[in-house]
Amino acid sequence: DGSKFVGEFNEGLPNGKGTMTWPDGSKHVGEFIEGSATGQGTFTTPDGAKFVGQWKDGFPNGKGIETWSDGKKYIGEYKDGLFNGQGTMTWLDGRKYVGEFKNGTRHGQGIMTHPDGAKYTGQWEDGFPNGKGTETWEDGTKYIGEYIDGKKIGYGQGSLMYPDGSKF
Repeated sequence: DGSKFVGEFNEGLPNGKGTMTWPDGSKHVGEFIEGSATGQGTFTTPDGAKFVGQWKDGFPNGKGIETWSDGKKYIGEYKDGLFNGQGTMTWLDGRKYVGEFKNGTRHGQGIMTHPDGAKYTGQWEDGFPNGKGTETWEDGTKYIGEYIDGKKIGYGQGSLMYPDGSKF
């Protein structure tokens, strides 16, 4: 595959501390067991993306911090290379999600805030608001109710409250 490893070997495989470099310029610096990144490590790509954290069998596992070249950042838990468990995702435009992830997507309880002050607090499923939640807009208007696949389901399922206290 054209990769190059500098570090400790055991029976011809990277084992211990070392640096693996690939032809595209990607690099992993950290601990290896039987040829796979396992333990603490840092992976970087030529475009500036970076992951710093715990690895198991060549994938992020445990706690880590991932940054992308577009400014997006994730701090939290991983399982088999995917966001899984508690985490915080921030975007360069000011959006922020704090909550639960499953299989790489927002799933469980979470809060999504936007730079204009709008916010959603509640249940997520497969990356979308799903179940009970509260959406608050920058002017203070609130929707409290049910969501399916990111859409409000009104007509008796929720209530809309305006900043002046009136309800719909």
